[in-house]
Amino acid sequence: MSMTLRLVQRFEMRNQKEFLELERSFAELERRRPDYVKGRRLRPIAGPEPVNTLIWEGDFPDLKAARDWLDFSGGDSEHESLYVRQAPFFEAVRIEFYEKLDY
Repeated sequence: MSMTLRLVQRFEMRNQKEFLELERSFAELERRRPDYVKGRRLRPIAGPEPVNTLIWEGDFPDLKAARDWLDFSGGDSEHESLYVRQAPFFEAVRIEFYEKLDY
């Protein structure tokens, strides 16, 4: 059963520029490293999430692969060096898993 993992990150609006610059660095990391999942980044313009939200989505073959990805990225030194710079700008973060329905 294939899955979509979503990282929903709400950031302080006053730090939007800095937050998004760091997110661009995460995107570059994904492009540069073949061992990284290439995710999609979304910003809401209408819906339940406020505009100071960034959503990262990645597709995985199953729930185990999605969880393994979280463990891998959390233990990667390059990812962690960006994360510690971005974390002070977070207001809230949550992780969501979605099963893809193929019918």
